[in-house]
Amino acid sequence: MVGQGRQVDFCAEQVLEQYADMVYRLAIIHMKNKADAEDVFQEVFLRLVKNADKISSEEHLKAWLIKVTVNCCKKQFDSAWNRHRASLEYDVEESYEMEEKDESVTAAVQKLPENYRTVIHLFYYEEYSVKEISTILEQSETAVKTRLSRARDMLRNYLKGEVEYAGTV
Repeated sequence: MVGQGRQVDFCAEQVLEQYADMVYRLAIIHMKNKADAEDVFQEVFLRLVKNADKISSEEHLKAWLIKVTVNCCKKQFDSAWNRHRASLEYDVEESYEMEEKDESVTAAVQKLPENYRTVIHLFYYEEYSVKEISTILEQSETAVKTRLSRARDMLRNYLKGEVEYAGTV
């Protein structure tokens, strides 16, 4: 990678090892489908190989991966193929497992609209500040704060409904 006029060395295996989980989690949250998330995952790292010379630092790399992942998810989701296909997937393992608290939170996050899922993921899972998220998503800090607040309210309502339902059984 090239950075500010000097060569910055990186190993593809190290980058993959360090950021694979982050990219995959972000893809699965957006795509809600393992196969599509894996396609996005591959596309992101292929783009990294093609554009490695444009990455200037470690922080730039992480932000670049997040931005490209979100954009690839949007592109994949908006494709004609996805608009016209019916989901035939059925995950037998998930249907017989007891839902744990962490899984119900993940399920609640996946119910959020895309723009809220992204902000929640970046804030809580990737531990970015509001300012950093606003830079990555190219939005104002106020917009990010508003989305975080609305997403938290939605999550609270989703999870409150599950707790009330669980208490009646």
